Amino acid sequence: MGVKDRDRFSTATRLRLLGEQTAARVYRSQTKRQARRSRLTGRAALLALVLCSLIVALAYPMRQYVSQRAEIADLQRQRQQAQERVEQLRDLKARWQDDAYAEQQIRQRLHYVMPGETGYVVIDPSTARKARTDLGATDRPWYANVWDGVDKSDASDQ
Repeated sequence: MGVKDRDRFSTATRLRLLGEQTAARVYRSQTKRQARRSRLTGRAALLALVLCSLIVALAYPMRQYVSQRAEIADLQRQRQQAQERVEQLRDLKARWQDDAYAEQQIRQRLHYVMPGETGYVVIDPSTARKARTDLGATDRPWYANVWDGVDKSDASDQ
């Protein structure tokens, strides 16, 4: 046996070889981890980029969809209110078609009486004081009273 064989079996040589092998393993595992990390990070970045672009691409259409749904709901509510108003006006028209209702309204609003009847107007004292300060209905011509009645009925409809 030569010096080389003795060196091959010496403790120092074995420890040096073992250290080199361990260092090689650690280096290989670190490079594998780094390679895996960088590859996973690239995929994650691409996935994040795709998700962000999808969110940005869908944000505007979703906002438009929500605003249009709100507008549709508002228009449906307005349509429902308009239909209710039409029904009220139809009922009012039907009432005015009845002669008894028209006669009642004429008597009440214009203070008309049938021939042979005596008309009485009961005045509340508090209202009489207030009316004295205003121009009375008797001091004006009859057509002014009619137009006031039309204006009051128009204002009450609105």
